[in-house]
Amino acid sequence: MFKNIINGIKAYFGTFQLISKLGLWKYFAIPILISVITGLSFIALVYFFSGNLGSLISKAWVWEWGSETFATISTYIGGLVILVLGLILYKHIVMALSAPFMSPVSEKVEAHLLGATNHEHRNTSFAQQLSRGIRINVRNLVRELLFMIPLLILSLIPVVGILATILIFVIQAYYVGFGNMDYTMERHFGYKESVQFVRKHRGTAIGNGIVFVLMLFIPILGFIITLPISVVAASTETVKILEEKKLITHSVTTSIPKEIEE
Repeated sequence: MFKNIINGIKAYFGTFQLISKLGLWKYFAIPILISVITGLSFIALVYFFSGNLGSLISKAWVWEWGSETFATISTYIGGLVILVLGLILYKHIVMALSAPFMSPVSEKVEAHLLGATNHEHRNTSFAQQLSRGIRINVRNLVRELLFMIPLLILSLIPVVGILATILIFVIQAYYVGFGNMDYTMERHFGYKESVQFVRKHRGTAIGNGIVFVLMLFIPILGFIITLPISVVAASTETVKILEEKKLITHSVTTSIPKEIEE
């Protein structure tokens, strides 16, 4: 899996050149707008509500001594909790709403990599792509929160918190990589097949997501460039895997490919 993580990261090299070469920037206008508005909204939530959440947390300290110190720490804890949960929600909202705009981008990348072939795709409409994007991301959001909530609590415990923080980062990376890869898989697989495919290639998803999450911490610019280059990176690596595994078929099939089952 470590090799696949590295491959997922390496796929980012050359993405800017590929975007310019294929003229893909025009497809990113609306997704970038969605990303910026959503991102700034969550930053505002951290700014305005971290103090309120911190006050609630500080009530857990019932002793007089150290109460002021704990109140200060609670404010930072409140901000951290809102930031992490906001980051989780941000990713899935942006990826779900951007699905109809990212699918054409992924398709153009695939056509560029494979050249003139007669392989067939699942034909889906704008509404179907949006519906699938929402379905995939709601599924991933629920599963991610089930992991994140206990890990956030564990992250407050000395020493154990270090491991919990690492796991929080890896899990977030996995699910964001999942969403980026699905823009390509949407044309080839059904919902269940895509889930099985990502499980089999979870290292690729993690590698893609690692760079995505790290780039979000670039002030303002992160909200603008992260989605475009991460989708192109995920598309190039996913198409590569599909081609190597002979999973890009020449006829539409509803059965689970043999390579996924193994």
